[in-house]
Amino acid sequence: MYKGGDNVFVKPAEGQKKPVKIWLDSIEQVGSGCLEKVTNLSSLPFVYKWPALMPNCHVGYGVPVGAVIATENVIIPNAVGEDIGCGICFVQTDIHANLLKIEIGQTSLIQAIVDCIMRNVPVGLAQHQEKQDCRTLSRINEYLSTEHRVAELEPELRAGLYQVGTLGGGGHFIEIQEDESGCVGIMLHSGSRNLGPKICKYFNEIAKTSNAEWYSSIPKEYDLAFLPEKTSAGKSYIHWMNLAVDFAAENRAKIMSRIKEIVFSHVKKYADFIGTEKGKEINCHHNYVALENHYGQDVWVHRRGAIRASEGDAGIVPGSMGGFSYIVEGRGNPDSFNSCSNGAGRNSSRAKALENHSAQSVVKDLKQNEVTLGKNKIDDVAEECRWAYNDIDTVMAQELDLAKPAKKLKTIGVIKG
Repeated sequence: MYKGGDNVFVKPAEGQKKPVKIWLDSIEQVGSGCLEKVTNLSSLPFVYKWPALMPNCHVGYGVPVGAVIATENVIIPNAVGEDIGCGICFVQTDIHANLLKIEIGQTSLIQAIVDCIMRNVPVGLAQHQEKQDCRTLSRINEYLSTEHRVAELEPELRAGLYQVGTLGGGGHFIEIQEDESGCVGIMLHSGSRNLGPKICKYFNEIAKTSNAEWYSSIPKEYDLAFLPEKTSAGKSYIHWMNLAVDFAAENRAKIMSRIKEIVFSHVKKYADFIGTEKGKEINCHHNYVALENHYGQDVWVHRRGAIRASEGDAGIVPGSMGGFSYIVEGRGNPDSFNSCSNGAGRNSSRAKALENHSAQSVVKDLKQNEVTLGKNKIDDVAEECRWAYNDIDTVMAQELDLAKPAKKLKTIGVIKG
């Protein structure tokens, strides 16, 4: 092992076919479970060049979250994961954050905004009671020809009409933020709702069955079954994945549209200020696979908990609940296949976070940091506490050769499922 540029470069060990590049200060910073999984990836015969681990890396199903792998001629459904197209959306406004502190009766303007968002954007397992307009699902025939339709997945297309424009739970969030100039930004994290998991599970099962029939040398316990790109199943997966990616992007856009409407109307009504957007809305995903050219070859780049950071790309790297986040500009580092982390990354599981931190301590910490919380159920709030995540400034410092910080944002209001 030696330093290769700004990242740790791990030479192939016995049984490893490829090296591993890791954007951390030392190999000791990679958790044992995470290291085992990336070693599994490096032994796959179709992995191109090397697996890359971003500084937010932590254990995930099949592959670590924060992993980027390029493959030749095959797709690995579990390397994309279940929340296909999950990503972050951000918009900057010219509203000064001080305006949100004004009192409205017995509450503050920011509390009124958070409460209104909670009433209008379904969170957790909740969905809309009526069908919503969805451009992506209305164009289903453009994504799926007859040969790629899957009877088992058809119900999810109908269910998606009730789920588009909903947040979900887990790590998904809506945040009201303050930038370094004191102006308000809006950030949200959501994905393809139930569509993505169903697509992943369906095609992963096909891959496992096919790999067994082909007497694949990939150990079953790796949970890295693959689909050759030219097979019927491989082609179908790509079509369904692209559908889920676009559905997830539209889901975020619809939520963002509703939030902007709420924020701007409240500020106009109670602060007598007509707010506007500044700059272009950013909407980027971090669980997907795409055919890209790297080192002169077309390969399938799987990003799991990582975003594309080609030179000049605008990206979003959120921190923990109640902490800081960054807007970044990609540097186009070829060693990472033009990628960077999608966030701070967890340092403990949700179960461990609940065991180590009480709901009361988390709520108290948010109040001390002047963060307004919106959550229907407080009992499990510690699952997403800031102590369960890595320090975002440390993560950014470890990937300065991948992405350049363009804006730093502090959370002043957060909504969780």
